[in-house]
Amino acid sequence: MARIALITGGNRGIGYEVGRQLGQRGVEVILTSRDDAAGRTACDELLAEGVSARHHRLDVTRDDSVQDLAAWVKAELGGLDILVNNAGIVFQGFDAEIARQTIDTNFFGPLRVTEALLPLLRPSGRIVMISSGLGDRSKLGPERRARFETPSRLTRDALIAEMRAFVAAVAAGRHEAEGWPSSAYAVSKIGLNVLTDLVGQELAAADRGILCNAVCPGWVRTDMGGPNAHRSVEEGADTPVWLAISPDVTAQGAVFRDRKPYAW
Repeated sequence: MARIALITGGNRGIGYEVGRQLGQRGVEVILTSRDDAAGRTACDELLAEGVSARHHRLDVTRDDSVQDLAAWVKAELGGLDILVNNAGIVFQGFDAEIARQTIDTNFFGPLRVTEALLPLLRPSGRIVMISSGLGDRSKLGPERRARFETPSRLTRDALIAEMRAFVAAVAAGRHEAEGWPSSAYAVSKIGLNVLTDLVGQELAAADRGILCNAVCPGWVRTDMGGPNAHRSVEEGADTPVWLAISPDVTAQGAVFRDRKPYAW
């Protein structure tokens, strides 16, 4: 039976290319996207290349949309082997609403999707979080950074509280005083890296044979990365695909770049 991979934000950019490369290796691909029409078009393009692909609409910021996806996966597919949490946003500028939307999409989105689909992941499954080199703890003030230096000391509830505290601090005009950078995107990816570690710990304890790791794909020429980025989308997708299927991957809860552990 072919392995099945579900990719959030799979209608374009790195998500689409990850789906294409996985499909070329015989993996059945489920592309999800908030824009239903764009997702179906992307799916048709993969089908035209001979990739086994389906599309399902998903808004990672809506609990009902995530639960609808999980119900569909259970009923139609019976389970999954690979989950790639790729959906994300980045805004120009910085204010309270940008902070709220960015954290909701880039941190709480992967959290919602992972919690909903983890029960459906089969043994030897993989979870891949698409992170960023901008998720760097050095951007945090000393006291704040100390809370993130050893992710194993944070509980999931404590991490969620930190992400909410950032949004509240921005709204109150106190984020710099509280040790946060003026970049919601950076904070969202710092949070995602810690979430990866925590999910990895939980999976190791459960002994289900499922690995969860994150990846910095580098600066990639996508709609988000822009035309001046250093890497092609094919290069950006290489390490996520490797994490998703390679038997050489044994790490749990780590962040990678160029197939090597990445210090963040």
